Parts: sequence; C-alpha cells; structure tokens
Amino acid sequence: MRGLSGWPLNPAVTRGACAVRAAATFLAALAPHGPFGRFVALRARGFPASLPAAGKRPAGPGAAAAAAPAGLGLGLGLDPGPGPAAGPAMAVFDTPREAFGALRPACVRLTQAQTAENVALLRARLAAVGAAALQELQEYVLYPLRLALTSPGPRRERLVQSAARGLAAVLGATRLRGPELLRELLAELCACLGTPPAPGPAPGAGPASEELKLAVVEALHALIHSADGDVILSLYQPPALHLLGFTVSLLLGLAERERARQLKISALKCLQALVLRCECQQHRQLREDEEQQCGDTFASFLPGVVLALSRVITADIKQGHATTVAALRVFYQVVGLVMADEQLARIPENKEKPSGEQSGVSKLVVHRGPDWSKNTAEKLSLLLHKIVERSSVHSHWKVRLELVELVHHLVRNCRQSLVDSFTHLLKAVVGLVNDENSEVQSRCNEVLQHIAEQQLVAHNRALADVLSENLHSLATALPRLMNSQDDTGKFATLSLLLGYLKLLGPKVNIVLNSASHLHRLSKALMQVLELDVTDVKIVEDRRWGSGSGFEGSLQHGVQKGGCQKKYFRFFTEEKVFQLLQQVCRVLGYYGNLYLLVDHFLGLYSESALYRKQAAMVLNELIAGAAGVGVDVLQQREVPLDGDDIKGAITSVLDEYTDQANWYLVTSIDAEEASQELSVNPSGLAALPGAACGSVLPPPDPCVTTRTMNSNIWQICIQLEGVGCFATVLGKEFRLLLLSALYPVLEKAGDKTLLISETAMGTLVDICEACSYDSVQCLINENSDYLVNGISLNLRHVAHQPHASQVLDTMLRHSDASLLPLVEDVIQDVLSTLDQSYNHQASTFLGVLHSLMAALVKWFGPSRSEEPQRRQAAERQSGTLGQVQAAITGQEVEQFFLDYVRQKQVAEGNLSDSGDEEADEVPPVAKLESSNSDTEGETPLPSHAQLAKDVMGRCIHLLSDRSLRVRLKVLDVLELCVTMLHPHRNHLLPMAHRVWPALVTRLISDDPLAVLRAFKVLCTLAQKCGDFLRQRFSKDVLPKLTSSLLSQAPASARAGPVYSHTLAFKLQLAVLQGLGSLCEKLDMGESDLNKVADACLIYLSAKQPMKLQEAAQSTSVSCRTGSLIEVSPCSEKAARG
Repeated sequence: MRGLSGWPLNPAVTRGACAVRAAATFLAALAPHGPFGRFVALRARGFPASLPAAGKRPAGPGAAAAAAPAGLGLGLGLDPGPGPAAGPAMAVFDTPREAFGALRPACVRLTQAQTAENVALLRARLAAVGAAALQELQEYVLYPLRLALTSPGPRRERLVQSAARGLAAVLGATRLRGPELLRELLAELCACLGTPPAPGPAPGAGPASEELKLAVVEALHALIHSADGDVILSLYQPPALHLLGFTVSLLLGLAERERARQLKISALKCLQALVLRCECQQHRQLREDEEQQCGDTFASFLPGVVLALSRVITADIKQGHATTVAALRVFYQVVGLVMADEQLARIPENKEKPSGEQSGVSKLVVHRGPDWSKNTAEKLSLLLHKIVERSSVHSHWKVRLELVELVHHLVRNCRQSLVDSFTHLLKAVVGLVNDENSEVQSRCNEVLQHIAEQQLVAHNRALADVLSENLHSLATALPRLMNSQDDTGKFATLSLLLGYLKLLGPKVNIVLNSASHLHRLSKALMQVLELDVTDVKIVEDRRWGSGSGFEGSLQHGVQKGGCQKKYFRFFTEEKVFQLLQQVCRVLGYYGNLYLLVDHFLGLYSESALYRKQAAMVLNELIAGAAGVGVDVLQQREVPLDGDDIKGAITSVLDEYTDQANWYLVTSIDAEEASQELSVNPSGLAALPGAACGSVLPPPDPCVTTRTMNSNIWQICIQLEGVGCFATVLGKEFRLLLLSALYPVLEKAGDKTLLISETAMGTLVDICEACSYDSVQCLINENSDYLVNGISLNLRHVAHQPHASQVLDTMLRHSDASLLPLVEDVIQDVLSTLDQSYNHQASTFLGVLHSLMAALVKWFGPSRSEEPQRRQAAERQSGTLGQVQAAITGQEVEQFFLDYVRQKQVAEGNLSDSGDEEADEVPPVAKLESSNSDTEGETPLPSHAQLAKDVMGRCIHLLSDRSLRVRLKVLDVLELCVTMLHPHRNHLLPMAHRVWPALVTRLISDDPLAVLRAFKVLCTLAQKCGDFLRQRFSKDVLPKLTSSLLSQAPASARAGPVYSHTLAFKLQLAVLQGLGSLCEKLDMGESDLNKVADACLIYLSAKQPMKLQEAAQSTSVSCRTGSLIEVSPCSEKAARG
C-alpha cells in the first residue's frame, strides 16, 4: 500500500493498488519456504497448480513429526491403524503422552487422506484432550489440518471449511509462540480467501461459499488471539508489511462486498483484533514503543482502510445496525491509533534512512511527519463529515451511541492532529444531547462533561476559535434553517447551537465581545422567536364579570405559573421553544450581563418588530444569570454579584412599565381604545406618558387585528418578565413592589382574557417569591399605598383611566377588611360621577359594578342559604294558614289598613319619599314581631348604605343616551337590589323611584337593553314580591304579551340560524321569566289568562324547540295559579 502523500481519489483504484502491491510482495516472500510456498503462490495467482507427487509432503514445522515412522515423534511406537471412531463419552487426556496416543491415529489418517470425515474425526479427538497437553502437541496437530487446508487439486469447500474450524479449535485452546508459524498460518488462511477456484467443471469450482469464508475468518480471529504479545508484534515489523496489508485488504473486501451480516461483522471484528484493539482481556497493554510501531505500520494502510470503512458505514441501512456499529468502532480505533497526538509528537521531522537489507520494504512504510499529518487530517475531515452526517440521523440508537464513542475517542486522543475535524465531531455529540434514547443522551452528557472538565476548549485556543467560528456560521444560517427545516431539523440545529455555547462556557465572552458575532446571534434570535400574531381569538377572548369565572382563571394561573403558551411563526413544537430558552439562559449565565441587557434593550427600543422577541430574550437572560433553570457543563469563572442582577432588573422593569410600552391598544372597543389613546395619543402601538401635555395629531383609526394581537402578546411577555424578576430576587423584590405591583394589578383587571390571566399568574409568582400566603394577603398588606394611588389617579381620570382596573382587581381578590380603606375612594367616585357623568360615566360604572359584586360576595346571602330560606318561608306560610282561624277582628282591620297603605305606596299617592320611607312597613314584618322597631328606624350598615347610594346614582343614569352606559347601569342595579334585599324599608322606596325609568327600558329601548332590563325586573320581583304586582300588570305585562304575539309568526317561519339572533334570545328570556314573575307577584286570573294566551301560540310544533319548552313551562305555571285562584274553597269563601 502507498502512503497518504499520493492518496488517489478513486476508491476502487486505491483498494486495487493496495491489494496488488501487498499481495505481490507477500507472495514473493513466500518463495523461500519450499514446495509448500510454491503451491500457495500458484493458487494465489490463479494458475493451474503443478501438484507434487502424492508421496511428497510439504516441509515445514510439524512435518517431521507427522511423517515420522511409528515410535518417533514423542517416542511412542504406535501403529496408526484405522483408529477408533469418536465415541460419545471419551476420557480427558491431560498428559502429552496420553494425548499423543489419542490424537496420533487421527492425525496420521488425515495426513494420508484429506477428507472432511477425517477432519471431523480429529476434531472429535481434540475435544478429549486437555489444553496443557494440546499446547505441547500444537504443531503436531496443526500440520495435518494445514495440509487439509491447502490440499492440492480442486478446492473442496467442505474439507477446507472443516479444516478451518479445526484450526480455530486448536488455536482457541493454545497459545502460538512462534512468529514464523504465525506468518505461515496467516498466509495459508489468507490464501483460502484470496485464491480463485480452480478452472474447469471440477467439483468445487465457483466462488467460495459464505460458510467457508466465515469459517476462515473465524480461524483468522482465533489465530490473532492465540499469538503471544511478542509474536503478534512481529507482524508489525517492516518485513511482514506485505502479509499484513494483504490480510487487511481481504478483510475489508469481505466487510464491504459480502451480503451475509454475520460474515461482515466477523470480518470487522477480525480487523479490529488485527489492530490490537479487540475487546478481550487476553492481550497485554502495549508499551509506548509498541504503540508507535503499530501506528507506523497501519499508517501505510490508512487510506484504504478509512475509505472502505466509510463506505460500509454509509452503506444501505438494510445491512443492519450491527455492521455499521462494528465499522464505526474499527474506524475510530484505526484513526485514533495512527493520528494519536502522543505518537505524532515523537515522530522526527525527517525520515530515517533504512539499512540496505530493509531498503526495499521501507519504501512501503509511511513517515508520519508534519506534512503528512496535515494532509491526512484534511482528507479525514471530509470523511468524518460524511460519517457524522449519516450516522447522526441513523434510525438505530446503537449506531448513534457508537458515533458518540467515536467523538469521545478522537477528541481524547487526536485533539491536536484532527482539530479541523472538531467542527463535525462536536456537531455530532452536541446534536445528540437531546436524542430520543436515554442511553445516547446520557453518554453525550458524559462526553461533554469530560470535555468541559478537561478544559479542552479553555486550554486550546485553536479549538475555541473553531467553536467561535462554528457559532458565528450557525447564527448566520439560523434564520434560513428555521425557514427550510421541519421541527425535527430545527430541534437538531438549536441543539447544536446550545451545545456550542455550553462547550465554550466562560469563553463565550470572546464571542460576545465581538460586535459581529453578537449582532449575528441577536438578530438570529430575533427572527427565530418571531410570534404568530394572526390568531383572531387572542383579541376576541374577553373577560366578563367576576366571580366563579375569575376563580377558574386564578386557579389556571396558579397551575401554569403565569406562562402562556405561545405560537411561533417558524416552529410549532414546544421542545424547540424550550431549547431557545436554554440558549438564552446559557448566554445569561456565562455572558457579560450588562453588555447583553444593554444590547437587547437597544433592540427592544429599536423597532416594534423586535420588541416581543427582545423582551423574551431579556427575561431568559436574567433568569440564566441568576442560575434559575439553566443547565451548564461547567461553572462560570466569577459568580455574579446580586447587586448587578438587581440593577439589570431595575433597568428592564423601568423600560417595561414605561407608559409607551405598557398602555397599548389591545381592543377595537371604542371605550377601551379611547382610554388607551387618552394615555398615549401617539399611535397604535406606542403611547407616550401622561405627563406630556402637547397636542399631538389624532391617531390612525384603522387598528388592525394583527397590531392588537401583537400588543397583547407584548404586554403578556412583559408581565411574565415581572414574574421572572420576582422569582430571581426572592424577598428582595419587595423593595420593587412600589413600582411593580400597581401596573400588574392594572393588567389583572384588563378586559382581554389573555392579559388578565397572565397578570394573575404574575401575581402568584410575586406571592411565592415574596413569601405572601395568597394574592389576598399581597393586596391587603400593600393596600395603603395602592388605595392612595387609586385616589390620586381618579382625580385625573382623563389621563389615568386605568385606576378603576386596579380597584376592580383589589375588590375581586380581597375580603371585607378592605372595605373601610376604600370607602373614601368610593365616595370620591360618586362625587366625581355627579360632576362629570357625561364623560366618565362608563369608567366609574365599572368601578361601581366591581364594588357591588364584591359587596354581594362579602355580605350577600350565599346560594346554599336560598333553599333553606325557601323552606322556612313555606313553613311560615303553612303556620299562618293554620292560625288564620284564630285571628281576631281587630287584627283583620289592621291588616286591611296596612294593605291600603301599601297600595297607596305602590300607586305613588304619597306626598314625598321621606313619608314613604317612614310609613312603609311590610305586613309580614308586623306579623313576625308587632313589638319590634321598624327597620326604617334602624341605621343601615356601611355596605348597605353604599349600595343605596350607588342605586340612587344609577336611577339618574338609566336614561343615558349611551347604550353601553344603560347596560352597565342595569347590571349595577341588579346587584344593588340583591344587596338591599334584607333592608326592605329602604329597597321598596328605591324600587318605586326606579320603576318609571325601568319601564321605559322594558318597552321602548334597544333589544339588548330590554333583555337586560327584563333580568332586573325578575330580580326586583323576587326581592320585592307583590309590591310590584299592580305596576307590572298595568305598565309591563300588556307590552310583553303583545310583543310575544307579534313575534311568534317570525320565529315560526325562521330557520335554525334564528336561534343565534337577539330577537330569539329576548323571546326565550321573556317566556322563561314570565312564569316565575307571575308566581312571585301572585298575579290575578285575568293576567294569568293573558300570559297563557301569549304562550299558547308558542306550543306549535313550528316554533323552535327551546321556545316550545319555555312556553310549556310558563303555561303550566299559569294553569296552576289559575286553579288556585278559582278553587272551590275560594268560591265558597266568596259566597260566604
């Protein structure tokens, strides 16, 4: 074989040249061995063999002993005879004399006649001989087997195969102690593999079978293992170079061209043993000079070996993973032997001149000088790139695991000579860190940890430069790869990026200090992290009301930790995003925090296109700098000071909560948009601070869904950042609550569902970081300065419209202990509402709605008490019925007087409201306790007084020209009625005052307002009872029944889409509510008949099913009431 200095590009030519040159020298060297060698040479060249006479036997070791007359050899005069056949149970012969007696007949018979049966007989006798005895008779037994292996005439495969297995058995039980015998046996076995069959139609003509080749390869394997250390090393001397080359060439040919998997694997394992890198414990550890000798020898074969093995490694996957694994193992062991840094360091620059006897052979020996090493490393880099690309995506995990071993072996032994190949080697191990197989993952982490612990990158400037350039190249190509690859490819690419950063470790600052590298890396992250902002649902999802719906959101936020699932433009897999998070955290852990924060804050302010991505990177950088959730291979050189982290957090937090970045347009709702623009009239997404009093141009009214979606995500990412900062600082974040808590509470009250949920998650993170038991504790313990801020901002509501959201959040997540603190604020709200209801009524009504919802939650009757109260009322009515007969005439007279008074109040015949409040005493209260004081004389509790004050303001706003205001007023009214229910003397006059405006809303308003007003009417009827009977019968019922009758034909003709219209919802609400209204108000027979007539038409099968069911329920209620009204007992009482 030639050296690498003239490495041909054609693999076939290379293999052929290696084989021809090695075989020619090898066969020429066999000539001195006499007739035996000539016979082998003739067969190897493919010429017809001039066979010696039958009586002539080849000379060589063991020939004399085998051909000796009886009584010679070991001094035993035994006639060979026919020899007994091998029995099933034979004694074990432990002494050489006994063994010779047992083996000689079979050896003589095989020497006389080379047949497969005689070989089988000898193998059977060998099974009964001990290893020690067989060692003494090794050459004597090997001779007939060698004779059968190289028998003249046409090749008999069965015989050769059997002889090869016999050889393997003998060699497996003995040690070979003669270098000459080793070379002869190696030549004879190679001749069996390398010679073509004899020409002509003779039996055995044709290519050798796979079974024969497998048997010969196994014999070769046994031969190499049986040779002692000094004996096997004789093969690596220059005189044996031709024979060794021929053997290597044959084994490579079998591994590459054969189709049988077992044969290919056996050939590769035999080649591995020939490199003295087998996995057995029989071979001793080589000394440095012996390693050097082997490396010099195999340097001559390196081109052919690596080219052939690379073809095996990258061959079709059908060959099986075991073949690929074996080829990979041999590849890195050969390369690691020849290119070892320790060996190359001992090679002199100039080749020593050989002596005259070795001058011919020495031409084949390669000098591993600097030029040769450099040239070879360049060519190996191409092969390694090809192998890594193919093996790293192999479907079987054992191939990927062996690739990791290849990297580990070469990095450990060839870090200087193969430094140019480290790009591919590190790419392999880094890319497999997140492999789907746990064993591959574990081994990759171990290899990377070893590289980090040995500080191979830190102490190797060339390697650090290679990694830096690789990182720069990858960052440059990252946007393109993210566009072109699928999620699996993107995951692999980002794993590579993360691995480079981990391997660089503290040296990453070398990369970051380069403006070009930092610019490339940051712009790549900005493009990869681009969010998909086309989902309309983000804008459409709104938060309505409070109570149970919000409790679910709070629990959701606690579970998710405030982190919302994001949808990116260039990938969909969550694991890809997690890799990007790790990339940013590793940068924050090793990098200069001030440099990184300043750079990405610059990108944050540079363009709205980068703002969301920059905020995400900043959040992860600070988390990584604090060591939160970061996975690294080595510790940083200097721990980061806590003041540095706090300073970086303060600067980022100030930027986040700046009004230009905090108050963004997130809804097309005119009211909310006007609030945002009142704070920031500069445009769609960026809103300047309220302190700016200059008159700016009006904003562009065309706000796209994409812009609002982008703004929503930006606010959410900034909120997540606040939660992240709290987690990093822990209890020290309490010092920043003064500037951070109020803005977060604003967003918790936002109408956009995504923003409010994220803000609640942030509040939970703050509670956990600052050791608060709950959000309620957080609000209560900081309520003093929060209430002060709300009060100040409500006085400048035109510039600070979000104060109501803070108060709303506080009320929804606190308890009754907060009420004394906010009473003054509520009074300020009511006073401001009286003065400027035309401009800020909607905002203040939102505050009042939150207040009333909180009061109902804190002081109102619970739902669990309602069934008990209903049962108590039924029991009370039963008791009243039982004692009815015992009522005296005076009591009857008093009852009618009270009834007349209540009727006058209901008809509005009293002079003023003060008299009404003084005179109105419900009859039920009198029946319960005739001696007790009236409720009107009892002072109202503070919460009830607040409800009464709020209800008084709402009465005036029921006629507001804004539909939005009217709807909010109706919602607040319903809560006020619920809150005043226990205080009947105050509720009834307020109901009297609200009735005219409510009737207007019921009979002549927008259908949406009618629907809401009807809901308020049902609540009033439930709380006030028969107080509204006459008013309802006179003012409302005729309009409702006529409306139902007029709309019935339209609903009967409508299709399935009609159920989604507002008209259908109004019909359904009226039909469902009329029945309960009639029951609560105890309506008369004529009114019940009107309702029944209106419901009758809705019982038609043409009506929608829901309307039929509602009409049926109301009809049953009306029929039941009518039967009670005209029952026989009632008629008899009337006649009496």
